[in-house]
Amino acid sequence: MTNEELIAIAKKAMENSYAPYSNFNVGAAICLSDGSVYTGCNIENSSYPVTICAERTALFKAVSEGRRDFEKIAIVSSSGEATYPCGMCRQALFEFMADKKVVLEDDNGKIFEVDIKDLIPHGFKL
Repeated sequence: MTNEELIAIAKKAMENSYAPYSNFNVGAAICLSDGSVYTGCNIENSSYPVTICAERTALFKAVSEGRRDFEKIAIVSSSGEATYPCGMCRQALFEFMADKKVVLEDDNGKIFEVDIKDLIPHGFKL
């Protein structure tokens, strides 16, 4: 799957975002080795710790269905700027995808990749 296709799927997933508090909608799409894709959006809650980010939603949906063969994940937001994962998401992605890439799109429409291990250089896992 191309990065452009994955970004388009993440944008579609962002349409389901529930962000009444921040008005910051996020979508994610994670591609697996067989070409299948799991999507996620951010879901806020008035009890803030209950909130979940788009990338963890996509990752956990895949993991909960027994998938671990990840290739890359695309993340987009309503800001129109490149939207990097937060610290918790960086650690969650590192656990399953340390040697993989995050696909982002900047405000000029340029699509680029970032190594997950570079986003959290001292991430940890068993």
